[in-house]
Order: sequence, then C-alpha cells, then structure tokens
Amino acid sequence: MGLYDYTIYSVIKRNARVYGDRVAWISGDESITHGEFREKVDRLACGLIGLGLKKGDRIGVLAQNCLEFIYLFGAAAKIGAIMLPINWRLKTEEIEYVISDGSPKVVFVGADYQDMLSRMISNFDFVEQYYAIGQAKGDLASFYDLMDNSMVCPELPVHSDDAYVIIHTAAVSGKPRGATLNHRSLVISNMQAIYYLSLTKDDCNLGMLPLFHLAGLTFSLNVMHAGGVNIILPKFDPDLALKHIEEDKVTIFGEFPPMLTTLLDRAQDNKRDISSLRVVTGLDHPETVKRFEEMTNATFWAMYGQSETSGFVSFSPYFERPGSAGMPSLMTEMEIVDDSGNVVETGKPGEIVVRGPLVFKGYWNLDKDNEYTFRDGWHHTGDMGRLDADGYLWYVGRKSEKELIKPGGENVYPAEVEKVILEHPVVEEVSVIGVQDQHWGEAIKAVCVLKRGETLKETEMIEFVAARIARYKKPKYVVFVSGLPKTEDGSIDRDKVKAEYGK
Repeated sequence: MGLYDYTIYSVIKRNARVYGDRVAWISGDESITHGEFREKVDRLACGLIGLGLKKGDRIGVLAQNCLEFIYLFGAAAKIGAIMLPINWRLKTEEIEYVISDGSPKVVFVGADYQDMLSRMISNFDFVEQYYAIGQAKGDLASFYDLMDNSMVCPELPVHSDDAYVIIHTAAVSGKPRGATLNHRSLVISNMQAIYYLSLTKDDCNLGMLPLFHLAGLTFSLNVMHAGGVNIILPKFDPDLALKHIEEDKVTIFGEFPPMLTTLLDRAQDNKRDISSLRVVTGLDHPETVKRFEEMTNATFWAMYGQSETSGFVSFSPYFERPGSAGMPSLMTEMEIVDDSGNVVETGKPGEIVVRGPLVFKGYWNLDKDNEYTFRDGWHHTGDMGRLDADGYLWYVGRKSEKELIKPGGENVYPAEVEKVILEHPVVEEVSVIGVQDQHWGEAIKAVCVLKRGETLKETEMIEFVAARIARYKKPKYVVFVSGLPKTEDGSIDRDKVKAEYGK
C-alpha cells in the first residue's frame, strides 16, 4: 500500500474501525457486523496466501449470491488478487470459455454448479485448487477450511491502480470480453453514488442482482462504503424481497424489468409495507416508475453506464428530465462524437465517449480491442446518444458494430445469437434484432430465411438456440421470410430489417 493508495480493502478497514458494531451484511438468518466482516476477510486472505496466491492471480467464483462470495471479494482486495465472478446463467460451453479466458488459480463453486464444473475440470490445467461453497460433493474441499488459521500472514502491497475484478460482458463477435476494473475506479464509483443518492450508514440495500453482474456488485460496494447494511439474496425472490423490505426497512435497491413491476404487484396483493424505500435505480417503463413513486414517495433514478465505466456515468431523478439518462457525473468527461471522432453540435446524435478515473483498465488479454476502444484518448462506448442544451444525456441506440439487446438487463449481442441460428441445417440467413417488450424491457426477435423447400416451427427455432447458449439469449419471437433486405455490398441491411420487422 502506497502513500496515495486507497483500495476496497481500505474501505473495509475504515468501516471496521468507525462502524465496528453496526450490522454490515445479512444473509438468511445470519448477520455480520463491519468488525466481524473484516475479521473474516483477514482470515480468508491468510488462507488464500497459504495456498500460494500472489498479487494478480485470479479467483474464479461460480455461485449464487452468498456471504462467502462477499468474503472472497474482501479477501481479494486485501491480497491484490483479481476476482473472476462467473455468470451461472450461461451454458456449459460459455462458462468453460470464461474460466479459460480468466485462467484462475483457484475456483470456488456453489453446490448447484459442482456437478457441471466436475465435467470441465480436466480442461483447466491452470486451476490448482477447487473449493465448495455450501455442501461439498465428491472430494471438493470446503470453503471454510481456508478460514481456519491464526490470521497471521504477510502484508502484500496493493495499489489503487491494481486490477480487482474481471466482468465478462456480452459477446461482440461470439466470445465474451473480460472488462478489467481497478480499485480506484470502484472507489470513485462508490463516492459518486454516495453523493448523488445521499447514502449514509443508515441505508439498507437489497442485493437481488447477481454479483457476477456489475450492477449487483456496485450497489453492494456503494452501501458498504457508506457504512450501511447489505442484504444478500441468492437470486430474485419477490416474496422474500418484500419480507426484507418490510422487516429490515430496506431503503435502496437496483433492478431491471420486470423486477419492480412484480414487487409492486405483490406488495399490493399481499398488503406489504414498502414505505421505507427511498431510492430505486435501473431501467424501467415510465408507467412503472410513476406507479412506484406514487406508492412509496421514493425517487427512481435514471442513469447511464456500462461495465467498462465501473458503473454509472450519468445520473438524475427520472422525472427531472423524463426520457433522459441524466447529467454526466461529477467524475466523468463526456462528449458525443461522429465517426471521425469530431465532437458534434449540441442536440445532434453521435457516439457517447467518456474519459476519467471511472474508465476500466481494458479488456482482458485483448490488446487490439483496447486500442480500438481507447482511440483518440477516449473510451468509445459503442452507444449512441445526444446531449441537450442543459447537458442531459439522451440515449439513442447502439452503433451497428456494437448492436446490443438487453432482455431483463442482460446484454446479448445479435452476432452471438445469429451464429447459433446459422448452425441449424435448414436456415439460410438470419438477422437478429431487439424489439420493445412490456415485460422484459427489450426482447430478442430472429428474422430467418430458410433453405428452399424447408419448413421449421418458431418453437423449434427457439429451443434450438436455448439448447446451445444461455436461455436468456434465445429469441422470444421468430419470423420466417422469403428474403432479407441487403446493402449495396450484399450484406444484410440491419436498419431496414428493424424498420420492417422491429415491432
């Protein structure tokens, strides 16, 4: 630790000193104070060092949200290791790719995924040890074996700029890319959230979003940094969520459709008290946001960000400028540029570019992608937007090179789904697009051309995709057409496909 460094572990140490007796984490019937949290983190850190982990080594985690997951994030921060949270919603082949890409030295796996992982182990000669979170199957060692030590171990030098977590984003060209974030960017992300959302030690976050998702991680870190309480749910459970909101006086959570609608419906039907809520952030429909604010007197915040920006880089209350994504945040420089990198006039659309300490370190092991993404001294988001005369950001869409669909908050690139559909023996051509969806916010639609004389049912196409990649990437809608519009060079004209079939 250098003179000017401040890391995620620095936050944990400070909270143990100033909020030591206050509850920090709740999971099921177990509650942990800030002081107890530091002790568990320190024990686990010593256990990891005893395994031979060094600064920069990766720690893979394939598990649902749990306290053990949180302890690992803390221990990695202390020893300078890099967390590699793995999306358990992916198919086996996709999980295998993420693990191979991150090449962790140790992997922790929840009970629900141990059988699946056991079938891959022979492919991972770089993994030196596997540990079970929860009940162990076979000869897996227990997570808590690593906690059985004297807490005496060497202090490793960890700096603000050191990599801390690799979040694998959606696959632009068929393979996920690992966005690498450092301590500094996440600490600054915390401070921005504390400022904008007025977070204090009295706030309570309901952690329903998965910790492999940056939103799930950052909301937990935001409230932890403020000295508040985090309630960890294994996954979204509306009845359990409402129980915690009512009994533990939850004040804040992040969501993606249809989570908020489901909670509001259940709260009304079961007469649950959700009046403690103060802030909710995410993406949702205007009518849902209006209904939420009327039921709670709380504020829904609109934001824009991505994994590559360590969270959100614009903020505002939703109805401060309805339809906008808020104003550029305090620690973000943002511009709108054309294809040549020139700043466009106010109000004109272009690509959103940002720079500042929130920008990620780059994609793991992808130097060429980093050169392109960071060209001209800016992080090119691949998203299109415009800034109005008052400085509010308006999201317009995605650049064709980074076409992205977000069903329920997950990122899905059309190219990945198209690649799978084209593996079907009767499919000649396909164009995958996003369409508005009342339930999920956005849904996947596949426009397919079949080979001459062939037939296929929509349900057969959907299940074909679902059997090969994560089910949230399967199309909700499939249409079969005689031909797709083309550009002059013979490629599929995606804009015309959207115009014709995008409803």
